[in-house]
Amino acid sequence: MIGYALCGSFCTLADSVEVLGALARAGHEIQPVMSEITYESDTRFFAKEALRSKIRELTGRQIIHTVKDAEPLGPTSPLSAMVIAPCTGNTLAKLANGITDSAVTMAAKAHLRRDRPLLIALASNDAMSQNLGNIGKLLVRKSVYFVPMRQDSPDGKPHSLVADFSRVEECFAAMMAGRQIRPLFC
Repeated sequence: MIGYALCGSFCTLADSVEVLGALARAGHEIQPVMSEITYESDTRFFAKEALRSKIRELTGRQIIHTVKDAEPLGPTSPLSAMVIAPCTGNTLAKLANGITDSAVTMAAKAHLRRDRPLLIALASNDAMSQNLGNIGKLLVRKSVYFVPMRQDSPDGKPHSLVADFSRVEECFAAMMAGRQIRPLFC
């Protein structure tokens, strides 16, 4: 089983749900995990119940959305791999610095303590400023892989990076073979 976590980059959730569906159709058994803010928020992009229903429909599973429910994903209910798509800058910083205060960070921490592969599809407005060092910290960590990313608006958001969601499946396969897809920045 693979874990598939979604964080609060609300404008990329449609792309993420599309990838989730593709992984499910490819035959992967998927345990969905959502950050608390994503699970609880109605946004201009999704009504929370519509998003939850779509994820449950695609995976056939209940969504983990609390720290307590995410903790067993390491020791008692291990995953073979995990994807965080989208991964916000906030979650990236927490992963890089060992902070575990959300369902997604707990799921990732529990998963990584068994040195199992984690794929990050970053979507952050501060990736090339405050979070650049955190990208570096995670790039050298065993079992952590990134989906190639690009600036989504170099003039309007000069520090922003967003993963190329169309490449998540390719990156997932590469990760399972122990390879990081390059170039990382497109």
